[in-house]
Amino acid sequence: MTELLDHLAGRTVIVGSGLAGLMTALTLAPEPCVIVTRAALGAETSSAWAQGGIAAAMGPDDSAELHLADTLAAGDGLSDPAVAAGIIAEAPAAIAALERVGVRFDRNAAGELLLGLEAAHCRRRIVHAEGDGSGAAITAALVRAVMQTPSITVLEGFEARRILMDSEHVAGLHCATANGAVILPTSKVVLATGGIGGLYDATTNPMGNFGQGIALAARAGAVLADMEFVQFHPTALDSRRRPLALVSEAVRGEGALLLNEKGERFMARIPGAELAPRDVVARAISAEIARGGRVFLDARDALGHRFAARFPVIAALCGEAGIDPATDLIPVRPAVHYHMGGVATDANGRSSVPGLWVAGEAAATGLHGANRLASNSLLEAAVMGMRAARDLSGAPANRAGSIIAGNLPAPADASLVRPIVSRHLGVLRNAGAVDGAIAALLPFAESTGSAADPAIVALLIAVFASLRMESRGAHARTDFPLKHADARRQQMRLSDALEIAHATPPYSIARSA
Repeated sequence: MTELLDHLAGRTVIVGSGLAGLMTALTLAPEPCVIVTRAALGAETSSAWAQGGIAAAMGPDDSAELHLADTLAAGDGLSDPAVAAGIIAEAPAAIAALERVGVRFDRNAAGELLLGLEAAHCRRRIVHAEGDGSGAAITAALVRAVMQTPSITVLEGFEARRILMDSEHVAGLHCATANGAVILPTSKVVLATGGIGGLYDATTNPMGNFGQGIALAARAGAVLADMEFVQFHPTALDSRRRPLALVSEAVRGEGALLLNEKGERFMARIPGAELAPRDVVARAISAEIARGGRVFLDARDALGHRFAARFPVIAALCGEAGIDPATDLIPVRPAVHYHMGGVATDANGRSSVPGLWVAGEAAATGLHGANRLASNSLLEAAVMGMRAARDLSGAPANRAGSIIAGNLPAPADASLVRPIVSRHLGVLRNAGAVDGAIAALLPFAESTGSAADPAIVALLIAVFASLRMESRGAHARTDFPLKHADARRQQMRLSDALEIAHATPPYSIARSA
């Protein structure tokens, strides 16, 4: 029996309770809205695990223009300059808005913001809270604010399984709960569901995040963009822990060096060295590991016994693995950390589907291009959450049309998809790997089983990757190591991707000749 929650009809429904979702709800207030979250509010979100902080040009020697230049350089030709400039210009306002709802950023004795340095930034501009616990501190403050806001209804333990449509417009959300299926009738849905790290074995994201928002939007007919660009954080703690613990870029910002098992500083010969863009560092580390080597982060001289005070969370995670960063080398490896692709949106978070907005990592605004600049993720989540809310406030509250809901789909399970994606769609790719992924994923994507939704997201990544016959940003192909002279973003719907997948012949030795 499917329950219709008619008493909540007409309200904006926000799926996800990370930074983007929470900021959307708080900015909408006092307009009534509903937050749907499969876990406890703010739990199992990538936002809560963020260590570095929020990039914002707040220092006396900094400017939005310098921040934009760094963002565009990291984006490797694919960032949308107008979108990037707009989001970056709103960074100080986003910091102020977060402080108004209770976030306490780290400041010095004079009351000035303490600003950190991260890779590919030309200035110290990372605003953080509680040192390397920024994401947790920010999320906790926003959760408190949401719980104190009467206009926000929170539905914990609700998992969104399908967007229901009335012709081409959003009409509702089909959810699973512990007590069975429910339908939220609404003409306005915001997807703030986070990233795709759970598609990979090695990730710093919550393992349950496989790109649910992308799957929901793709099935609803939304245009997707930039799906091939999966960012691997260069320095995840190499241990048996799953997901892998993150060793923030800020550690390298404080002077830590990357060494191989021979003690060689292999990044020294690369422009930017340890503070080169993430894609550059990840490829260099992957090359060391591919030849059978190991890679370590050496913070002994740079931080020594100050490490635990500056990075208490990372120190505790290292301790869990039996490592003391003050005296020991920290073993690291690349792991999936962020997805630049997602549902294509405009500058206000609107997707191509009427009634559907997307904010945060699930969206592809054009800010990040082919490679996200460090700490621009929380910035985008905060700014786009606020923008989506302002846009929603101006959108007419249509009464949901006729709702036709079939059987509730099976709960998603990425376990069958994860080995395929991990093997074929990693840091270094080639035609054989990508085409192999397409062939293996297509049957799952077209099934009705529990692997279908994760396979749809993975198939989209593979199809986009197959069409980008160059190496750019986070997309590196060993068979196409050079970059095209003209940089172009890719966009398509799920129906297009399925058509391409069916037309992709099985990879053969003859094709590689």
